[in-house]
Amino acid sequence: MAAWSDLTFDVLEYITSFLPLPDHYRFGAVCKNWRSVSKQRRHPPAPQLPWLVLEDAKETNKRKFYSLSEAKHYSLDVPELHGRYICGSSHGWLFAVDLKITGILINPFTRECYELPPLPAYTRRINVTTLIEKVPDDYNGGPIGLTFEEIQPRYIFKAILSHDPKETSDFTAMILFGEMHESAFWRPGDSSWTVIDGPRGSMDDILYFKGNFYAVSPRNKIYVVDFEPEPKLIKVGPKIPLENGVESCGIQRYLIDFNGHMLLIERTYKSDEKARCITDGFIVIEPKLEQNCYNICYDIDGYALFLGRNACIHVDSCHLPKCKKNGIYFTHPNESLSPKKFGFHDLGVFDMTDKTMGTFYSVDVFFPCIDSPVWITPNPW
Repeated sequence: MAAWSDLTFDVLEYITSFLPLPDHYRFGAVCKNWRSVSKQRRHPPAPQLPWLVLEDAKETNKRKFYSLSEAKHYSLDVPELHGRYICGSSHGWLFAVDLKITGILINPFTRECYELPPLPAYTRRINVTTLIEKVPDDYNGGPIGLTFEEIQPRYIFKAILSHDPKETSDFTAMILFGEMHESAFWRPGDSSWTVIDGPRGSMDDILYFKGNFYAVSPRNKIYVVDFEPEPKLIKVGPKIPLENGVESCGIQRYLIDFNGHMLLIERTYKSDEKARCITDGFIVIEPKLEQNCYNICYDIDGYALFLGRNACIHVDSCHLPKCKKNGIYFTHPNESLSPKKFGFHDLGVFDMTDKTMGTFYSVDVFFPCIDSPVWITPNPW
């Protein structure tokens, strides 16, 4: 019988089409022949559950990741991320902000990177403070009375991309920023962010869907971004009532492109015994913009959703045995009363079938965690 190292190139290449990302690297470590095949990267990694981006490892400064499929940590040496707060994830790329409130867009698996222009002025109610370009060594206060360390996790609420920058340079980045979650966009070649004119009040989420950007407000109003002649938000679609009324801890909304259908997801909160706001449940709504109506969805066809600061992700649980069917996986919101004291405690998975809440982690994995964990779909090649 032929040795494993003597398998033909086409057979080995076929094997790699079934391997998730970590196994690609293990495959290449077997022998010289297998390593040469793995370097060809003819097949993308096999489908897998999203990973979580965690904080820097204190002893190495490497960025920690958590593979949900393997329930295992990985540490990647990505110097560009050291000391930066992860404020968004889209198409396998991360948006990250440092203490000087300057941003980058980076693929942590290839280290391809875009330096982003200065972020728009921070807005708080009616007071606007332009951020200084450099932080003096003796600077103790920040704009509007906050330190830069306090502003860092608050500045960008959400950040997404229209397309994968590895596939095209003609992409658009969209953010919700500042206390009022205003929207702004940037395209490669632009020297600055362009703020989009919109209604008073904040937006909860943004989505790129069928060639357009959309935003949703805390009142379940959906807006489309009209770029011409001046960028502005225009209300579209049906009037969607607040299904749960006004909750004591509020409601967070998400938008997702679910197999060509737009879904609006309400995440409701309640207070726990420590007076912390924790997730109570989810309601899934399908707005039909053209028909000006909506449907309530009681399951998601066996798929699973991954919600958080990332561009929302859906995966087919039928092909991923460790994935909860009709499950909504969620991470802690980006703002916490005191993450350094309490950690990011509100992570879990909601079962849409029986309306129960479960966990996908152990306390010792995530507590305490300085950065709010962010979902990412590895996109290495």
